This record gives sequence, C-alpha cells and structure tokens, in this order.
Amino acid sequence: MRCPFCAHEDSQVKDSRSSEDGAAIRRRRQCEGCGARFTTFERVQLRDLTVVKKDGKREAFDRRKLERSIALACRKRDIAPERIERLVSGIQRQLETQGDDVGVERIGEAVMAGLKGLDHVAYIRFASVYKDFTEPQDFAEIVESVEGAVVDPGRGRLL
Repeated sequence: MRCPFCAHEDSQVKDSRSSEDGAAIRRRRQCEGCGARFTTFERVQLRDLTVVKKDGKREAFDRRKLERSIALACRKRDIAPERIERLVSGIQRQLETQGDDVGVERIGEAVMAGLKGLDHVAYIRFASVYKDFTEPQDFAEIVESVEGAVVDPGRGRLL
C-alpha cells in the first residue's frame, strides 16, 4: 500500500479489525519510509458496476459519491455515522447483485427506500433533489405520503 504522505511503496500493518458489521476490514498501517500512520479499508466488491445516466452516458460506480449524497440528506440529523455506512453498504450490495449496469433511477429508488426507513426528514430532503421538486405542492405530496406512515400524536409532526 502506497503511503499517502511520502508515496513510499511499502507499509506495515499494525492493526486489523472488522468494521461495518463485517462488510469491511479496517487496517491501521505505518509507512516504512517516513513512519507516518494511516488507515485503509478493504471491502468485498462483487463486480465492477457501471452507472447509466439519464442521457445514456456511462461512468464507473463511485461509492464515495453515494456516501456524500446520503450524508448531505442526513446533515444535522441525529443519525449515527455507522447507520449511514450500513445503508450505503446495503445499497451497494443490492446493486452489485442486480448486474453490471445500473441506472441512476435504480440507485435513486434504493436510496429513497433506505432513507424512508432511516429518517423521514432525510428522505424528504433527498426526494426533493432526486425528484427535482419545483413547486411547493411537490413537497406537500411527499410529506403527506410520509405523514400517513408515522405521526407523533402529541405534537402532530413526523417522528
């Protein structure tokens, strides 16, 4: 593993442990060149996914892009980072089992289904961008669909 600090080719593994419910291995490494320590993660990758955009363009699946979009929807919500990581890993595994090419619609729907079960506010935030809301009525419709699912009777708002 190349050192991110000095680009030396060799590093020594100091500690390994399972993370993300066993979906990844976290390794603590030390560079043999400069002595700096850094962390790497190893994940099982079933296949190389290609994302097919709405305009037909194709690009390699980028897990970090998925993580960023979900994290943005969950911003300032009381959601443990581990739960977000599990959601991202679950979506990636689901997509990998469905074939090499995956449409953006399938990714968006998987994220919406996961967020709906995780946090309703994050779900509405993601839906507003994914479904390209342009009118207040668009928000009202999505809130009504969520509101029918779970409402706090004491406060009259979503849980």
